[in-house]
Amino acid sequence: MSHDLTKGDVALMGVPLDLHSSFLQGPAFAPGRIREALHSGAANLTAEDGTDLGATERFKDTGDLDVFEMMGQEPIDRIEAGAATRIETGARLLSLGGDHSVAYPLIKAHADRYEGLNILHIDSHPDLYDSQQIGPLGHGCPFARVMETGKIKRLVQIGIRTMNAHQQEQADKFGVEVIDMRNWRADLEISFDGPVYLSLDLDALDPAFAPGVSHHEPGGLSTREVIDLIHRFKGQLVGADIVELNPHRDPYGMTAMVAAKFVKEIGARLLTR
Repeated sequence: MSHDLTKGDVALMGVPLDLHSSFLQGPAFAPGRIREALHSGAANLTAEDGTDLGATERFKDTGDLDVFEMMGQEPIDRIEAGAATRIETGARLLSLGGDHSVAYPLIKAHADRYEGLNILHIDSHPDLYDSQQIGPLGHGCPFARVMETGKIKRLVQIGIRTMNAHQQEQADKFGVEVIDMRNWRADLEISFDGPVYLSLDLDALDPAFAPGVSHHEPGGLSTREVIDLIHRFKGQLVGADIVELNPHRDPYGMTAMVAAKFVKEIGARLLTR
């Protein structure tokens, strides 16, 4: 089930899981909404560097994983297996969540393939809870689970503005590098040695730019700042996810179009570097 992927391809994969959300459901419907925006007649498939995802056969949509309405360990295992199958071909994987719990199995599959994996995590929340009311696989826990594997070289978090005492303890314990919004500057240089996985939660953006998320956290990044970050961080991008679009809260499909923009810019970087 390699979907005819080969080295140098970029595989798009939907992960319609949202029962690990602590507040609202809805992100399970995001992959379909993002694809609609991506292929809408209102836009085209060309990234800002001129890469046209619609003109290359190397950008391949491999469909959605069968995890809808599932909960617990089984969908996590399915996601890890689905990711591993795709990246074993040498293709680079761009996943569309889903809530942020999907990042744990996605990153785990990449860490098994890419030794010394770094993570660039863009989010308003650190997602470092040891457990939540819905358990240790909740969408506020994935980076605690990822760091427990011992396979991550560096975890750098950008956009954080909800750091409570427990998560600060977790960040200290795991050696997480946190650039919170109070200290964010657009000219900060973000640099990695070795492979990088990008996990992008849409609520990293200020709600003015991305209202279609479950958790509105005022005071966030602009769409432009996130695009610039995608373009200019230093390191070898090997995989990425875009998570937490909630179509139930998305007026006029605005946030879906923001997510589609990120697909184009991340997709172009995965294809060209």
